[in-house]
Amino acid sequence: MKNKRIIKWLLAALAIGFVIWLSRSVFNVNAEDLRSWILSFGLWAPLVYIIAYTIRPLIFFPASVLSIAGGLAFGAWMGTLYTIIGATLGAALSFYVAKTLGKSLVKKQWTGNAAKIQTQMEQNGFLYVLLFRFIPVINFDLISYLAAISKVRFVSFVTATFIGIIPGTFAYNFLGSSFVSGNPKIIAAAIAVFIIMTVVPILIRNRWTKKNKLEPGKTK
Repeated sequence: MKNKRIIKWLLAALAIGFVIWLSRSVFNVNAEDLRSWILSFGLWAPLVYIIAYTIRPLIFFPASVLSIAGGLAFGAWMGTLYTIIGATLGAALSFYVAKTLGKSLVKKQWTGNAAKIQTQMEQNGFLYVLLFRFIPVINFDLISYLAAISKVRFVSFVTATFIGIIPGTFAYNFLGSSFVSGNPKIIAAAIAVFIIMTVVPILIRNRWTKKNKLEPGKTK
């Protein structure tokens, strides 16, 4: 039984390594190349983009690059809409995969700081996911996996994800669309919006954390 478990984890590690290599070698493209590829599908381009964003977590492709490509391809507003749909579906897929493959970790009794984080995530899953989603520079997929292992309810996770990614998604798509215009003023405005959408959520999160230092077993 122990040998089978070791083989299982080795195969999983090899699979992950292969996917990472694939994403960095075969799919090593920039936002401009992605834009051209997406638009090559014509009327089907929005659907292809949403599907690509949905499966993106499985190939470890950078969400930021795909978001900027969405802005380049569809503009700030429609790019934001398509990205929110695709990112929410992708997050749900990541959550499901982590929940399914990580059953042994979910059942494990954590101790120390890990136990504290797990308790807080279980009792305040919506707030924690929402706060982390507001910060676009934090690894998107890591939040999904951590939420699944911490037993955050699926509905709370998806709802918090959908709401929380709106500001950052618009920032990335606006930044991407600004490069298409070529207007220095629009590009400068997009960069300013991106900085604001990145810094302000961090400040809000830090302030919230200081005011709400939760202890295990305490709910808000």
